[in-house]
Amino acid sequence: MAKKVKKEVVAKVKLQLPAGQATPAPPVGPTLSPYGINLMQFVKAFNDATKDKIGLIIPVVVTIYKDKTFDLEFKTPPTSVLLKKAAGIETAAHNPGKEIVAKIPRSKIIEIAKLKMPDLNTTDLEAAVRMIEGTAKSAGIQIVEG
Repeated sequence: MAKKVKKEVVAKVKLQLPAGQATPAPPVGPTLSPYGINLMQFVKAFNDATKDKIGLIIPVVVTIYKDKTFDLEFKTPPTSVLLKKAAGIETAAHNPGKEIVAKIPRSKIIEIAKLKMPDLNTTDLEAAVRMIEGTAKSAGIQIVEG
């Protein structure tokens, strides 16, 4: 019986790219080229896996092996991106605490918290909601009941 050989990891690289729109141009090319992986293969794999999430920024951890193969581990979009999309705004407040750029219902905050749970350092939904509320406050987004 053949023994399963464990691949030797050369590097783990973290990137944040627009879903379905990665190209070999910066930041992908300069970041991954030193490891000798096929950039077009990476771009195709990333774009195929994220084509249903266009409009969001998707964090990905690229595990690069010695034989120049790679694995992709996708994370949930950054909280600020999800909040801006839910509020329908382009940018956050320039003076958080003094200006409010949008209002979103608490139900949206709970929805975002449930989506972000795998990437947060808590298993408690209420703690996750408080984390999302803190990010919303920092972005100048007011939370209203509903």
